[in-house]
Amino acid sequence: MPDPEQPPPSSESLVRVFAAPDVAAGLAARGLLESQGIPVFTKGEGGGGPYPAGPLYLWVPETFAEEATALLAAAERGDLAAELDEHANGEGGWPD
Repeated sequence: MPDPEQPPPSSESLVRVFAAPDVAAGLAARGLLESQGIPVFTKGEGGGGPYPAGPLYLWVPETFAEEATALLAAAERGDLAAELDEHANGEGGWPD
């Protein structure tokens, strides 16, 4: 797995798409983007000590910026949670 702190060598620019107030929020957002096949690179995590704190910044290649921004906005509005609720309430159903 590539190191998320080190972007791959490329001529494509990276775009900052999210500034999380803390590491937990940043890692959740990174997981959401990665689950959709969007490569994500992080900067921050409070210096890498045993208890990382502070902001976490997410960067994506420019070609993924629009998709990543839309996905994060949908998550912030709660649109993704509503889809999961429909799924859990019989629209496809979660296993019992």
